[in-house]
Amino acid sequence: MEFKIKRGDLAGQKTPCLILGVFEKHKLSEPAEVIDKASGGHLSDILRKGDMDGETGRTLMLYGIPGVSCERVLLIGCGKRKEFNRRSYRKALAAAVTLLNDTRITTALCTLPEVIPAGMTRYRTVRDAVTTCADSVYHYDQTKQEKKAPRFPLKRLDLWIAEKQDTQTAQEAVHHGGAIARGVALAKDLSNLPGNICTPAYLADKAIDLGKDYPELRVEILEEKDLEALGMGALLSVSRGSRQPAKLILMEYRGGAQDAKPVVLVGKGLTFDAGGISIKPASDMDEMKFDMCGGASVFGAMLGALELALPLNLVGVVPASENLPDGDANKPGDIVTSMSGQTIEILNTDAEGRLILCDALTYCERFDPAVVIDMATLTGACVVALGKHPSGLFTQDEQLAAEILAAGEAAGDRTWRLPLWDDYQEELDSNFADMANIGNSRWGGAITAACFLSRYTKQYPWAHLDIAGIAWRSGKKKGATGRPVSLLTELILKRSGQLK
Repeated sequence: MEFKIKRGDLAGQKTPCLILGVFEKHKLSEPAEVIDKASGGHLSDILRKGDMDGETGRTLMLYGIPGVSCERVLLIGCGKRKEFNRRSYRKALAAAVTLLNDTRITTALCTLPEVIPAGMTRYRTVRDAVTTCADSVYHYDQTKQEKKAPRFPLKRLDLWIAEKQDTQTAQEAVHHGGAIARGVALAKDLSNLPGNICTPAYLADKAIDLGKDYPELRVEILEEKDLEALGMGALLSVSRGSRQPAKLILMEYRGGAQDAKPVVLVGKGLTFDAGGISIKPASDMDEMKFDMCGGASVFGAMLGALELALPLNLVGVVPASENLPDGDANKPGDIVTSMSGQTIEILNTDAEGRLILCDALTYCERFDPAVVIDMATLTGACVVALGKHPSGLFTQDEQLAAEILAAGEAAGDRTWRLPLWDDYQEELDSNFADMANIGNSRWGGAITAACFLSRYTKQYPWAHLDIAGIAWRSGKKKGATGRPVSLLTELILKRSGQLK
């Protein structure tokens, strides 16, 4: 989808459809007031008839508006003016684009970025318009014979800005938003694919393809023989139950100074998780193809950095495997040795994500990183604690915690910090190994999982994002969300100095 910034006389804009915001009690947005005046009060007359109440997301298509050059006017409800916030702004944008995408309209002009919600800036309204609209037109059909995409999908959305001095800021927001949207779409595409297609080998091939498209990206794939030579017994123990060999996918982008320490992103790439011998219930097990959403987010963030040619060094690390029951699979009570030399008693084979991540985190030491951030659909306990809105954030680094929390708020991809106190570490005590892979009680499961990972991250600043609640949706709208690509891209944009 293409986005362009437009300026000039709004009433004179020639477009198939002009999108205008309307608030409750028939209050027009500033751009709508311009069109109302040019049309001799036509919009006000329509609203007084009661066809449009301004409720957030409600729509009304109008034709033959006098005094204007557009073919149609689409009125979008924005709710109460005093309560207009980012959430209602995004909802209004999504409603507008969904309606347009279901019609024959391929190009439209949107004025909603000119109506700035509380707490937002011109940059944020424009960037949100790009990312929200791109998200609304995303359509998965890679494994469908009958393509049910709209016959005439919206191809271009112009964004109208009133003041000339806002043009440069708006264009920068379109540039950034487009890169983020493409990264989110890549993460969704990978995550939505079924496990029989998106295998560890498939992910590795996608990384290689990315390296071919962007020569500045160095890609290396470590095979099982390489992992064995490195002593990655934890990762390899998970893949033993699968016919699909494990991979460690390494993507390295050097856009910064040669001696600058890189930001390292680590994503769990469990392409299907049946739970192993500790098998999961059959209900909704199909959704375990989404257990690689952390890895997919690394791909998305890497693509965003490449498209923006960011001046920083960035490394993506994706440990990829399946977790299935088999005669050679992990068994409860087995003890494996991680790359760090620490031994792990496997009390539950369904706590496998931390096993593949711990070896990947140890491997990250060789990059001498400025910071390491891992993301994983790690625990159902995090979903119980926080629901489906924020990611769970764990770190003992106060400065890093503040940085990630701020990036999440700025990107509209929020996190919530949970404790990572030493008090929880004793939950991992084992009589037979250096640690167990789950806590000794059912309580605080997301925290004990983070405590487990923390034992492999003592050589660098580190944070863990538990994205189990936000990586995909269930029900009628089942599918990947592409989160937390927006948060990660926001973070690296700021680290690279491209955002103040």
